[in-house]
Amino acid sequence: MSQEIASSNIYQFDCNDINGNDVSLQQFENKTLLIVNTASQCGFTPQLKGLEALYEKYRSQGLVVLGFPCNQFGNQEPGTDNEISSFCELNYQVSFPLFKKVEVNGANATKLYQYLKKEAPGLLGSTSVKWNFTKFLVNKKGKVIKRFSPKDTPEKIEKQIKDIL
Repeated sequence: MSQEIASSNIYQFDCNDINGNDVSLQQFENKTLLIVNTASQCGFTPQLKGLEALYEKYRSQGLVVLGFPCNQFGNQEPGTDNEISSFCELNYQVSFPLFKKVEVNGANATKLYQYLKKEAPGLLGSTSVKWNFTKFLVNKKGKVIKRFSPKDTPEKIEKQIKDIL
């Protein structure tokens, strides 16, 4: 599958899950996605509980939360993929899909995050992800429709998610 950023939807991308398996985002076609860069040692880490609650509540209606651990902000995700997976499961009962640790900014940013940032720029048109727990909402057609800041809790954005399910 092509990894070109110019595509019209998110389904073009392949990512590695937390166990190293190749995952085509094509499998999430016709689903509403909430894509989040996570970190285990961040002040926003308790949002994992709210993200899991959204996933459990709306999963049957087509919501999938995708978590992408990232260590680019204050070194708040220093663990291995196994440590991250265990932490999320044990402390927050996370059952939504987690992926291998990624970079979301800079020269080594994944193609997926390059695409997300281009499609939904931040405040004043900024393309950088500012911190952990930045969220991107993707509709069932694979179009990125909104970026939420780390301060936008899962509870605060629930209505907007529900509106597009």
